Amino acid sequence: MNKFALSLIAVSILSGCSVTGSHLETGNKTVIASENIESELKYNLFPLTPQNVNSFNGDSVVLPTTSQTLRAQIANYEYKIGVGDILNVTVYDHPELTTPAGSYRSASDSGNWVHSDGTVFYPYIGKVQVVGKSVSEVRDLIAKRLAHYIEKPQVDVNVASFRSQKVYVTGEIKKPNYLAITNVPLTVLDAVNKSGGLDDDADWRNVTLTRDGKETRISLHDLMQKGDLTQNHLLQDNDIIHVPRDDAQKVFVMGEVLKPDVVKIDRAGLSLTEALSSVGGINELSASSTGIFVLRKSTTQDVVADIYQLDLSDAASFVLGTEFELQPYDTVYVTDAPITRWNRLIKQLLPTVSGFNELTEGALRVRNW
Repeated sequence: MNKFALSLIAVSILSGCSVTGSHLETGNKTVIASENIESELKYNLFPLTPQNVNSFNGDSVVLPTTSQTLRAQIANYEYKIGVGDILNVTVYDHPELTTPAGSYRSASDSGNWVHSDGTVFYPYIGKVQVVGKSVSEVRDLIAKRLAHYIEKPQVDVNVASFRSQKVYVTGEIKKPNYLAITNVPLTVLDAVNKSGGLDDDADWRNVTLTRDGKETRISLHDLMQKGDLTQNHLLQDNDIIHVPRDDAQKVFVMGEVLKPDVVKIDRAGLSLTEALSSVGGINELSASSTGIFVLRKSTTQDVVADIYQLDLSDAASFVLGTEFELQPYDTVYVTDAPITRWNRLIKQLLPTVSGFNELTEGALRVRNW
């Protein structure tokens, strides 16, 4: 009767009864027919070796870079007056024309307010169009018009309060707020620092700068840690800097590990070895040492995924794992060893055989193994 038991095992294997897990019954559901494209699916498999492991981290290698554009913008920067600014005008040797300021009044309280029509009012010369002009241009304009009333007037103009232009810093930042555009150039890095810096949950690799409805991705990681100054930008009125949460910076670690989990990529990055360590490492009793895989969506046309394989049959290969940088939404999968799959199959079949023994007494009883 042992032949009957062996036949039962064979039938179970062929019928797929050895597969455990959730089950969805499709017999009472409408199945939408589709073309069988499994044969057309393509995958790239890359065994990780000391010779090629660094080539897969090409996008993360950033060298210190200067920005000639930013340098020129800062060198040529000149603040343009806007509606709402307050100007302070001084005419030397003519205190009656100088903006009055006492011990209880600041220049911003007593200065010349730029009205909605873009002008300020000044004695003798009336309205002066100032919006869109620099302070040096306004100084020359006032001096020229005052020359009709004063011999060789010496005029100085400065902005007592910058109120017309601002940028907004939002998201995972210590102090989300708005910052005024002033006569001192304001860059992305300046704005982040003035807002208290980044929160712990900030995704500093995918910061966005929105200007006139268009978004520009900025990597503060490359800017602040790698010295890539091309990531820095001179800010303009109504720019919005948004620092998102790092919710998308996650990696899935599954399979024969001690604690399958979702692991976040922190500001310093995440290597394959770090990901495995964060879930307790591989299960030494059940994992296949040659079956450490990283599955990543491929950027190559007609290729579904790129698969990277790490062989840990030699423990020194963990060094390769420390050099392989993971990317968001990578899946790290550790396969089980062949003996583990066999033991699981037997474990599933033994209750069936035992139950059959209890139901069949006599000639058809199957002896326990």
